[in-house]
Amino acid sequence: MSSLPLALRDSSTMLRRNLLHTRRYPSMTLNLLLTPVMLLLLFVYLFGDVMSAGIGGGGADRSAYIAYIVPGLLLMTIGSTTIGTAVSVSTDMSEGIIARFRTMAIHRGSVLVGHVVGSVLQSVASVVLVGAVAVAIGFRSTDATALEWLAAFGLLVLFATALTWIAVGMGLVSPNAEAASNNAMPLILLPLLSSAFVPVDTMPGWFRPVAEYQPFTPAIETLRGLLLGTGIGHNGWLALAWCLGLAVLGYFWSAAKFARDPK
Repeated sequence: MSSLPLALRDSSTMLRRNLLHTRRYPSMTLNLLLTPVMLLLLFVYLFGDVMSAGIGGGGADRSAYIAYIVPGLLLMTIGSTTIGTAVSVSTDMSEGIIARFRTMAIHRGSVLVGHVVGSVLQSVASVVLVGAVAVAIGFRSTDATALEWLAAFGLLVLFATALTWIAVGMGLVSPNAEAASNNAMPLILLPLLSSAFVPVDTMPGWFRPVAEYQPFTPAIETLRGLLLGTGIGHNGWLALAWCLGLAVLGYFWSAAKFARDPK
């Protein structure tokens, strides 16, 4: 069998394996999914009226804050989901299954590709679930066009792919699942330090660079503009650059580590 059909066949097999693991052990995915859902409900129902008045400059109406907060939580959902990828990769490495795969006549890259594609599919499913909760409590995107919706979906998939490759690298360099979970925690913490919950220009001057110069803020601002039908300015190009840069970095980091790891 030639190289490409072999890679596709083995990658699809590894994808099925990872999806079966997710179905048999859903607790990890549910725990990671619970974080953005709880934050959504907490901020909307406890702080929504006050935050809407501050952001909109008018009366207290939590609908304005729902519209503001949902894009950030959708991207935070992706970060949460990819932590499970880091744990899964580290578990495979530490339990010896990768060593067994290397003795078999399979395409070497299919192991990582299966993890990445499976994680991206899980991220998209998680985003849909969190989005459904947001719609149920009042989020509306009436001003976005069909093209903007398509661009928003593409951004979510690209962002999920970039973070997944980074998570795979974190899993490969971690000695066990606990370390992998700890190493991947920035994927949840960075959205908290971004424009997900409050505008960057309301932050203290010493803290503002932390929020501005990181991948989540331009991605959040781009997604917010696409979903609400408002302008995105230069954030679109910044988000695209961050996604491509992280994806390339994560891919080469993961491939190099996987190729030389003796386990």
